[in-house]
Amino acid sequence: MNIDILSFAGVIGFLLILLLANTIKILREYERGVIFTLGRFDKVKGPGIILVIPFIQQMVRVDLRTVVMDVPTQDVISFDNVSVKVNAVIYYRVVDPQKAIINVERFMDATSQLAQTTLRSVLGKHELDEMLAERDKLNEDIQVILDRQTDGWGVKVTNVEIKHIDLDESMIRAIAKQAEAERQRRAKVIHAEGEQQAAQKLVEAAEKLAESPNAIQLRYLQTLGDIAGEKNSTIVFPVPIDTLKSLIGK
Repeated sequence: MNIDILSFAGVIGFLLILLLANTIKILREYERGVIFTLGRFDKVKGPGIILVIPFIQQMVRVDLRTVVMDVPTQDVISFDNVSVKVNAVIYYRVVDPQKAIINVERFMDATSQLAQTTLRSVLGKHELDEMLAERDKLNEDIQVILDRQTDGWGVKVTNVEIKHIDLDESMIRAIAKQAEAERQRRAKVIHAEGEQQAAQKLVEAAEKLAESPNAIQLRYLQTLGDIAGEKNSTIVFPVPIDTLKSLIGK
C-alpha cells in the first residue's frame, strides 16, 4: 500500500514538474513570444519570464536579430542577351513578430524565394556593362523592392549585396578584346589630336616667319648650325634663291 502511494506521488510530482516547465518560458533579449489563446492571437510578449497556460495557450518564438542569408546562384539573361551567373547576400530582420507568424508561412523561406526572383527580375532589365559598373545602384534597387514586398510580413530588408557576377570564358575573351580595342581607339584619338595641335603650331610659325624675310634667313642659318653640330665630314645643303638674291644684292 505504501509503495502504491509513493508511486502515485511520484507520478503526480512528475506531472507537476512537466506542467510547470510548460507554463514558465524564458525569452532572451532578442526573442519575442507570439501568444495564441485557444487558437486566436492574443499578444506578443517578452523578453524575460513568460507564463503560458498549458493546453489553453501556445507560444511561438521569434528571433529579432539580423539574419544574413545567401541567395543561391541564379542564371540571369541580361537585357543585351548575355547569360551570367549571379549570387548575392541579403540582410533582414523581423520588426513585427505578429505579422511574421500570422501573415506568412515560414517567413525565412518566403524571403529567400522572393530574393531569388527579384534578383533575376531586376538584373534582367539591365545590360551587362551596367551590372559590372553600377553594382551599388542595383543593390539599392533590389533592396527597395524586397523591403516593400516583405513589409506585409513584418520583415525589414536592410541591405542587399551582389557578391559575384560570373561569365563564361568566351564572354571574358570578348570583353577583353573590346577593352583592348577601346584602348587602341583612345590612343589613336590622342595621337591625332597631338598631330593636329602640332600642325596648327607649325602653321602659326610659318605665318610669323612669312611676315619677315630676314627671320626666314636667320632660321635657315640656325638650321645649318644645328647640322654642323652633328660632326659630319661633308655637308651638302641647298641655298634658297631668296637668300642668294639677298647676298647678291649686298
